[in-house]
Amino acid sequence: MSSAEQTPRPVRLTAAAVVAGIEALGLVAGGVYMLVDALTGTSGDLTGAVTGAVTLVALGLIPLAAARGLWLRRSWSRGPAVITQILALPVAWQMLQANSAMIPAGIVLGVLAVAGLVLLVNPATTEALGIRRPGQDSV
Repeated sequence: MSSAEQTPRPVRLTAAAVVAGIEALGLVAGGVYMLVDALTGTSGDLTGAVTGAVTLVALGLIPLAAARGLWLRRSWSRGPAVITQILALPVAWQMLQANSAMIPAGIVLGVLAVAGLVLLVNPATTEALGIRRPGQDSV
């Protein structure tokens, strides 16, 4: 058992894993909703709706893997988690531009993305994942 596994998981790392997990669940839920909508015949373009649904579910696997990796303190997981947060920001912005029920979802997504980024670049998170900062000597 390594020393990283013996020390308690920092709260910020746990919170970052939870944020990534929530985003993964949102993507998968959106994909399932689109798929059910397409298969019940309420969607006009069946092929497009199924393709969109499958894409959302597949994209949900990225933050899901990142969340699991963060939870298990895998250093590789920070990269996909950061990329997910960065990609979520323009999506949240577009949702905020809508005149619909998408505005509250855009607010939630924006808050999650900013919070996720802050948590992921925090020195406690970096240290818990075993990632050395620039200029830090290897020990």
